[in-house]
Amino acid sequence: MSNLSLPHDPHQPHDHDACVHDALAAAEHLCERAGVRFTALRKRVLELVWDSHKPLGAYDILDTLAREDGRRAAPPTVYRALDFLLDQGLVHRIASLNAFIGCASPEHRHQGQFLICRQCHIAIELDNSAIQGAIAASAEGFGFQVEGETVEITGLCAQCQAAA
Repeated sequence: MSNLSLPHDPHQPHDHDACVHDALAAAEHLCERAGVRFTALRKRVLELVWDSHKPLGAYDILDTLAREDGRRAAPPTVYRALDFLLDQGLVHRIASLNAFIGCASPEHRHQGQFLICRQCHIAIELDNSAIQGAIAASAEGFGFQVEGETVEITGLCAQCQAAA
C-alpha cells in the first residue's frame, strides 16, 4: 500500500478521543478475527500507547498503570503485553528510543518508517511502499534477504521549527 499523501500530523487538531477509540476498536476486531485474546491488560497497554502520539517506553507504561490504575504490574507483564501487540501488528517499536507507538494501519502487515522530532519527541508513521521497495531492491542487488527493517528519521517537526 503506497501512502504518497502526507501522513496524519499529530500536531494538527483532531478528535484524539476518537483516534484512541478507533485504534482500540480496530484492535478488538483484528484480535477477534485472528482468534487471539485481547485481555483487559493488553487493551489498557494499547490505550496508553495511543494516549499520546509520542513513543512510550515500557517503564512509562508501568508508571502510568501504577499511578492511574493502581495496578502493580511487573515489568515482564508489560513486556508480554507489548510483545503481543507487536505480534498482532498493533504497535511498532521505535528502536532508537526503545519505545512503542500505535500502528496507524494495523489491518495490513508492514514495516513503518518514522519521522521523529528530536525536540518534542512526536513520531509520525509513514507507510510508503516506495521506501520499502527501494530497501528490497537494494538488498536483492546484494543477494541479501531482509528479515526486518527499521527506518527512523530524526529532525525537527514543522511546529518545533516554527517555534525556533
